[in-house]
Amino acid sequence: MKLTRLVSRILALAAIAAAAISAQDTLLRIEPAQTKVEYTLDSVLHTVHGTFRLSRGDLRFDPATGRASGELVVDAASGESGNGSRDKRMHKDILESDRYPEIVFRLDRVEGQVAPQGVSHVQLRGMFSIHGAEHEIVMPVDVEAAGGQYTATAKFNVPYVKWGMKNPSTLFLRVSQEVEITIHTVAIVAK
Repeated sequence: MKLTRLVSRILALAAIAAAAISAQDTLLRIEPAQTKVEYTLDSVLHTVHGTFRLSRGDLRFDPATGRASGELVVDAASGESGNGSRDKRMHKDILESDRYPEIVFRLDRVEGQVAPQGVSHVQLRGMFSIHGAEHEIVMPVDVEAAGGQYTATAKFNVPYVKWGMKNPSTLFLRVSQEVEITIHTVAIVAK
């Protein structure tokens, strides 16, 4: 009987500890309307600038441990550069956005401390899913926090050719084999 009570108390303490740990997590809702996903692709003749739309995003992290989860989902078909023929080729031949409609970043770790107020510089680690494959990525992020709202800017490169996508270079036009991605977003602490 004593052993049964001891096991019951240990299980009750474990349940309380687990509840306390999960209560420390911060859930952030990413605002698609306040998110801008930009890309820059260098070429010999000119630099191509374009945008994508964020479909949805939620991130959960424990500021004490860095443990994290959640995802940012971008609509692959929303990519546009302002040149219809170039965009059509990008969707048909490079991204194959009919076949792979989403570009997803799945977060698993926050490295560095996110201050509840003021400026922080952190790195988000996770998996970047594009064109039917996942790739581990580290995304440096500058964060400014105020009143439960986080304004963040991330900038990183995607080596799309190395990751199996077509190089859009032609005989006369050579483009970089990496595209620079910049994400500007606002996240709100979910209550």
